[in-house]
Amino acid sequence: MNKRIKNAIFESVRMILLLIAVSIIAFLLIINSPIDPLTSYVGPESTLSQEAREEIAEHWGLYDTPAERFFSWVGNILKGDWGDSITYKRPVKDVISERFGYSFGLMACTWVISGVLGFIVGIICGMREGGWFDRLMKSFCLMVKSAPTFWIGLLFLVIFAVELKLFPIGMAVPLGKPASEVTFFDRLYHMALPVITLSVISMSDIMLYTRQKLIEIINSDFILYARARGENEKQIVMRHVMRNIALPAITVQFASFSELFGGMALAENVFSYPGIGTATTAAAINADVPLLLGIAVCSAVFVFAGNLMANILYGVFDPRIKEGVVTYEHTHAHSH
Repeated sequence: MNKRIKNAIFESVRMILLLIAVSIIAFLLIINSPIDPLTSYVGPESTLSQEAREEIAEHWGLYDTPAERFFSWVGNILKGDWGDSITYKRPVKDVISERFGYSFGLMACTWVISGVLGFIVGIICGMREGGWFDRLMKSFCLMVKSAPTFWIGLLFLVIFAVELKLFPIGMAVPLGKPASEVTFFDRLYHMALPVITLSVISMSDIMLYTRQKLIEIINSDFILYARARGENEKQIVMRHVMRNIALPAITVQFASFSELFGGMALAENVFSYPGIGTATTAAAINADVPLLLGIAVCSAVFVFAGNLMANILYGVFDPRIKEGVVTYEHTHAHSH
């Protein structure tokens, strides 16, 4: 069987097993939540009679066993029915698609900016190991990594939105402005501060990893051999360093999908950004089981897709992996 077909089958099986595991775990956690979904739906001060409450509970299947409720939900999902959100009084599919559009734009911009910026800064720090810029950036990244996302978000909000008034305080569009009059620049302007916040937080991993990897390569024997042949720093970086750090950097950046997704949820709540993060918080507070389960499944698919893209790009950046050959530049250098 062709190797690519085998890989496709393997990844498909992994995806199915992941979705099953996520669905079961999420379902068990949600149904054991202390919040009553019926009370959340009708309100704690509702005047509905006990009979009406029981009819609603029976309609939702709240009196069924957990196994029956789970398989009923899975069956509906396979039919394309994700249920209705208790929080937003709308179909779950509509809520997720609308909110995910906002979150995807936020994550895409953050992922690209943090990856490119972290990679470039990591190379500069690695080439100037021990210099003032290297020490400054390393301390900054370690400080950012140790600080909670929401705290950095609040700090940026106070400095850049409240004090300097460079950015809006929150929301995805200007408050009170008709949807037909909202421009692309308005959306970009409101997205800028959350993107800056998440980019600063997310660039730390790729910057520190790239820096350390570059230092290891610079101090290796094949770089010493390259210098002995008369190659300058620019040639060394372009011919040898970039080839050996690009693949690990891609690995780290794609592996950051799940971490970025979690940070995005916190940042969205700080900046009142109407994405998946704020929807998840609202659904958790209201015990919105259909929406929480839908978000859990979609999040798993999204993170898995990021890892799958990384595996595909391995072969693009390093054709040797595509052929199943594990060779590195330094092994060739030693053989010479």
